[in-house]
Order: sequence, then structure tokens, then C-alpha cells
Amino acid sequence: MEVILKEDVTNLGHKDDIVKVKPGYGRNYLIPQGFAILATESALKVHAENQKQRAHKEEKLRQEAAAVAEKLEGVKLTIGAKASSTGKIFGSVNNIQIAEVLEKDGFKVERKHITIKDAIKELGTYTATVKLHRDVKVTIEFEVVAE
Repeated sequence: MEVILKEDVTNLGHKDDIVKVKPGYGRNYLIPQGFAILATESALKVHAENQKQRAHKEEKLRQEAAAVAEKLEGVKLTIGAKASSTGKIFGSVNNIQIAEVLEKDGFKVERKHITIKDAIKELGTYTATVKLHRDVKVTIEFEVVAE
């Protein structure tokens, strides 16, 4: 079954992608939740026309994201956390805290676009991936220090 995605779906595709899914997944989840529409002949024609019109806007957004990625490239963040004398953090550092520090530095990034590989439970230096656009990703380095 082929569907046209109306929104980004994690581990499946981005908005306006045409993807092949199992019939039950499309019929019972994607279409009722409003994440996708069935890829009929008429829907594909409408989709093609929309893609032509949207191509210019998409390129402009990608260039803006690339400019922000260039600025983020050299940024090193410092995040304070309460920690024990052995260096263990009470709780953990998550993408919300990274988004707040980035916003203080003048970068508006949504927390859901920040990915941290492992849970951060100790003081030290770590990396996170920030997805600014579907084609533009940047890796930022941050240090977790005791407050």
C-alpha cells in the first residue's frame, strides 16, 4: 500500500514523501490519525503540482537552516546540574535543558529536533545532534558541570 505523508513520521519518512507501508499500518494508524493519505492517481497528481510550487520555498528554508548550522558549528554549551561528589548527576540532562541553553545563546531550536544518544547521568563532555531541516543536521558539543 502506498501513502503520501502529510507530516513527518519518525522512522518512516518526511512530509510529502510517498512511502510503501503494510496495509494494516496505513489503514489502521496513518490514515485515521491524519499522518497520511492514500496514494490514489488523483492524489498523486495533486501532490506533484504541490511539489512544483513548494520547491522554491523549500530551497530557501534549507539555505536558512544551513546558515544557522554554520553558526552552531563552533558553539560549545555548558549545562549546570546538581551532582554528587563522585560526579553522578541527580537526575539526568535531556534535550529540554539543551534547548533552553541554546535559546539563551540566541538559537531558536525546538527540543524535539535535538537528539542525544545515551542518557547523561555523569559530569563530562557529550555531543548532541540538532536537526534543523530534513537535509541539514549539525552536531554540537556540550559540557555538563556541577552547579
